[in-house]
Amino acid sequence: MLRRNFRELIENKWSEGKFVCVGLDSADIKRMMDVVKATHDLVSAYKINTEFYGGLEIDGQAILRTLILFINAIAPTVPVILDRKAGDIGNANLQTAKTAFWFLEADAITVNPYLGEGSLLPFLDHPDKGIFVLCRTSNPASDEFQDLDVIARAEEEVRWGLGPGDNLESWPLKLYEYVAFRVSRDWNKNGNCGLVVGATNPEELKRVREIVGNMPILIPGIDAQGGDIAETVKAGKDSRSRGMIINSSRGVILAEDPRQKAFKLHKEVKKYL
Repeated sequence: MLRRNFRELIENKWSEGKFVCVGLDSADIKRMMDVVKATHDLVSAYKINTEFYGGLEIDGQAILRTLILFINAIAPTVPVILDRKAGDIGNANLQTAKTAFWFLEADAITVNPYLGEGSLLPFLDHPDKGIFVLCRTSNPASDEFQDLDVIARAEEEVRWGLGPGDNLESWPLKLYEYVAFRVSRDWNKNGNCGLVVGATNPEELKRVREIVGNMPILIPGIDAQGGDIAETVKAGKDSRSRGMIINSSRGVILAEDPRQKAFKLHKEVKKYL
C-alpha cells in the first residue's frame, strides 16, 4: 500500500475549490467507472457504500478493490471514503480496518460511535486515514436517538469549555452534540477525525460546525434526500470556507449526464462560499 494521507489529499482538493463528493452506490461497476472517468476532475472525493457491494463479503471485496484501484489510477489525487459505518467490538473492527486500509486501500472510512472510543481504536490509530464518525445523519428517523437530551459530566463541562463544572449533572446536550464534543475534544488525538452530518438538517449542521471548528464534515443528503446546497454551504463551511465534503450519490450516478450534474453541483457550491 502506497502512503497516502487523507487530510493532505482533501485539503489539496479544497484548495482547488472542490467540495463535491460523488457516492458510487451501485454494483454496476462499469457504470461507476464511467462516472469516475466523467467526473474525476470536478470532485473532492468519492464515497463508496459497501452495502451495494455485498458488505465486505469476499466477492464484494474483489469488486470494491477493482473500483478503488481504478479510481487511484484515473484520479490518483482524489481520496476514497469507504462508507462502512463500522461499529463492532474492537477485534472485529481490527479485521475491518485491515480490509479497508490494506486490502481495499481506502483513504477514509465511516464509523458508528455507539460502542465507544476503545472499540474504534483500530481505525483511530491510523493517523494517515480519515475516520468519519456518524453524528447527525440524513435519514428521516435520525432524531429518534440523535436528538435525545443527555447530560455532560462535570469534568467534561470543564474540559470542553462549557462551564465551571460545579454540578455533577448541569449541562444538557442533544446526543448528536455530545458526539461532536466527544469526537472533536477527545478522540481526535491524531487529527484524523471527521463527522457525518446530513444536509437535511442545516440547523444541526451549523451547531456541529460551531462545536468542531475546522474539522472535516462529510455531508450526505443532497439531491435525492432533499438537502439544499445554499443552506448546506452556509451552515457547513468552516472559518476558511472549507471543511465540507458534500456528497451526492443517486443525483449524479443516475443522471443522464453525470459530468454535467457534478459540474452543476460544483458551481452551485462555489456560488455560496
